[in-house]
Amino acid sequence: MAKNSNAGMQVAGLALLVVGAGLMFWGYQMSGSLASQLTKSVSGAMPDEVMYRYLGGAVSAIVGVYLLFRR
Repeated sequence: MAKNSNAGMQVAGLALLVVGAGLMFWGYQMSGSLASQLTKSVSGAMPDEVMYRYLGGAVSAIVGVYLLFRR
């Protein structure tokens, strides 16, 4: 039973890692848009939507790596 549970955690970890990478890539794509560049030039900061995707992607990827490699 423990082996089956460990395999499920590894699948969940891999899924979270892929979702995290996707969110970070999406945030990167959004940061290059005209609206993001305009917001950055006016306020000096990245738009909230971009930062949410960066942070969500990073947290998801970290949790995914943890679940993937824990024993």
